[in-house]
Amino acid sequence: MPTVPDDEPVRYERQGPVATVTMNRPDYRNAQNSALTYALDRAFYRAADDDEVKVVVLAGAGKHFSAGHDIGTPDRDAHLPFDRKAGLWWDHSDKAGAESRFARESEVYLGMCRRWRELPKPVIASVQGACVAGGLMLAWICDLIVASEDAFFADPVVRMGIPGVEYFAHPWVMPPRIAKEFLYTGDRMTAQRAYEIGMINRVVPREDLASRTRELAERVAEMPRMGLALTKRAVNQAEDLQGLHTGLDSVFGLHHLAHAHNAETAADSLGGMNIKGMKEASS
Repeated sequence: MPTVPDDEPVRYERQGPVATVTMNRPDYRNAQNSALTYALDRAFYRAADDDEVKVVVLAGAGKHFSAGHDIGTPDRDAHLPFDRKAGLWWDHSDKAGAESRFARESEVYLGMCRRWRELPKPVIASVQGACVAGGLMLAWICDLIVASEDAFFADPVVRMGIPGVEYFAHPWVMPPRIAKEFLYTGDRMTAQRAYEIGMINRVVPREDLASRTRELAERVAEMPRMGLALTKRAVNQAEDLQGLHTGLDSVFGLHHLAHAHNAETAADSLGGMNIKGMKEASS
């Protein structure tokens, strides 16, 4: 039963115990502008508040899960103010330099991802096509990942002189040496390779992605709600004891050092890279 218009940046649908949250900017490979990010936040809250929902599926409309943060579509809105939800940093839109960027990214990138990781219901990512840069952040906050055979994963932002995306979970979702190769080269990782290193749970044919993801979601939904919530918290706490929480904070600082360095030495804080340049370098 669809309950959000098709032209909204995020669609929300519940069937039985499973809520499906779908990023809905297929013409831009579901690039994440602020409007989409805050719509995702509202959708996750909606799923959390609905006692009928046991499991959430995160999907992307069209050919790709998500090509990452919006760095150049017509609807890019990084300069606009939004009602802040993930922390107490001030509005970025009337600030300059590192003060603006640090405040915004503390909210919409690191802050939002941390909120969503703590949703006390299992979340399953359903990934097809590109899962690149900021798309990784969305997949990695999910508890399980089902990917189609055509899915690929990449974090090419080292080409900008930046040490990976803001939610720097790389050494926790894959072995450190694999993480270094992944970042040093910026190369695409196939779904099969991601499965082999334990970053994703299942690889399925593209035409079966939605049905196989739903099958897994319904299987998980058979468990008691409180049991699922506590188990998720237990595993998340174990990751944090292994340094994930503090690691994210420390690398977030390095990330912004890189932005500031670029702003002083290159064309802009992204090292002069744009969508076309990143796409050509990553293909």
